[in-house]
Amino acid sequence: MPGPLLHVGAVLTCPHTGPVTPQTGNARVLVGGLPVVTATDAYPVTGCTFQVPVGAGTKPQPCVQLRWTAPAARVLVNGQPPVLGTSVGLGVSAEGIPQGPPTVAGVQVRAVAS
Repeated sequence: MPGPLLHVGAVLTCPHTGPVTPQTGNARVLVGGLPVVTATDAYPVTGCTFQVPVGAGTKPQPCVQLRWTAPAARVLVNGQPPVLGTSVGLGVSAEGIPQGPPTVAGVQVRAVAS
C-alpha cells in the first residue's frame, strides 16, 4: 500500500480526537527535516476522553497509545517498517482494548537519508 511517510511532526489523533505525539529514536532518515517514524516507535495519546457505558454510569476507557497493524511492506527505516499516511492502525486503551482507527494528517512525500 503506497503512501507518504509519517514523521514526528505529523498530526495524529486517536478516534476520539485525543492528540498523539509520535516518539522515535531515528535520527538518520528524515523527510522535510523531521525524523521518519516506524511501526515499533511509541505513539502515546493524551487527552482522550472516551467513556463506555457501565450499568447506570460510565467508565473511562481512553486511548493511551496507537498501534500500527499494517505499516509499509516493502521499505525499511533502520530495519523497521515505516508508518505511512495510508497505514492501518488502532487506538488502544490501557486495558489493551482496540478503540478504532486514528486520523492522520500532515505527512511528507520526499525522503532524505543521511
